[in-house]
Amino acid sequence: MTHLQFPYGKGVMSAALPKQQIKAVLTSELESYRPDTDDVTLVRRALENPIGSLPLRELSRGKQKVTIIASDHTRPVPSKLLMPALLQEIRTGNPEAEITILIATGCHRETTREELVAKFGEDIVAREKIVIHDCDDTANMVLLGILPSGGECWVNRLACEADLLVSEGFIEPHFFAGYSGSRKAVLPGVAGRSTVLANHCAEFIDHPASRAGSLRDNPIHCDMVWAARKAGLAFILNVVLNGEKETIHAVAGDIEAAHEAGCAFLEGLCGVKAAMADIVITTNGGYPLDQNIYQAVKGMTAAEATVKEGGVIIMLAKSNDGHGGEAFCRELMAGDDMDALMADILSRGRGETLPDQWQAQIMIRILQRARVIYISDAEDVLVEQLHMTPAHSIEEALTLARRMLGREEVSITAIPDGVGVIVLP
Repeated sequence: MTHLQFPYGKGVMSAALPKQQIKAVLTSELESYRPDTDDVTLVRRALENPIGSLPLRELSRGKQKVTIIASDHTRPVPSKLLMPALLQEIRTGNPEAEITILIATGCHRETTREELVAKFGEDIVAREKIVIHDCDDTANMVLLGILPSGGECWVNRLACEADLLVSEGFIEPHFFAGYSGSRKAVLPGVAGRSTVLANHCAEFIDHPASRAGSLRDNPIHCDMVWAARKAGLAFILNVVLNGEKETIHAVAGDIEAAHEAGCAFLEGLCGVKAAMADIVITTNGGYPLDQNIYQAVKGMTAAEATVKEGGVIIMLAKSNDGHGGEAFCRELMAGDDMDALMADILSRGRGETLPDQWQAQIMIRILQRARVIYISDAEDVLVEQLHMTPAHSIEEALTLARRMLGREEVSITAIPDGVGVIVLP
């Protein structure tokens, strides 16, 4: 037997798998990469050697109103490391700067105070001005023009009217934007709902370049860069994390040049060759990305790329926050015929995108290829309503999967962190 561990919430689930049935265990080289110094030094080096930009302390000179866009509770960005460094750099350049931390919720729910404290620490929450973005608060949005996608670009006023706009973030493979980080702080981070909908239209989600690891000709990425430039995002500090959520690399500077350098660092580490199998076991990398079913679709896409047609995906995601999106659920619960559901979504134009349809679209695409067994703390009835089979252990899921396939002898590919790899053909 081969013993494997899979991230689940803030812990792990273990499984003993028959060695002869394991086709492959797909992990990125991020897990074995060791930086030459500690995380504090990595961040300091990045800030002292910005790519394509002056240092932040120089950019902040004479800038009174400064906004720092920070990620929300759904992202594992090490803000306790990044935010103090950004605040120090800005105040070194201008001790009198009026700084606002703007939480980039996108279309997610509001971040709670408890989550802010967990993210930044009590000191920053108590001392700094923190505003949580609301994508439906149209009174606090500014129209910046028309996106390349054709949609109106509405962005939070605190970002657009700042004398200096900065963002923190992290870079990982993203299932339709290519990579996370940088420009995503603006779109979808602090954009209006209608702008996010235009960017996430069915046509763009269906585009062959809208996949993990792909930036070139990716229409979603192009929209995001345009919005970030229009909003005036002047400087980013982004990090790369390993599976333990430890910082192993940092980049700072221009929103494209620094981001591309970070993506290049990842490119050679995250690519794994597909190992087609009857059963693929995957995760969303544990907390915080596995808090709901909506987010867990990301980890499923890694399995989608290496599961045989008609096979079974076993997805582990704690989902203690439930489904994560009412609209997402409505799309999936609209019927039992996946082909009909997909046809309906693809019939919608760029200006007809419904909330969360992109996540449902990708989930439907996965269900068209394979059955999904979902290991979680979510209610079984909810999992079933979303066309998946509930389970509560890997052993139970494997028993169900073999029953679905009608045989005991199966091939199994394991992906311990489904959001940390790019599965290549």
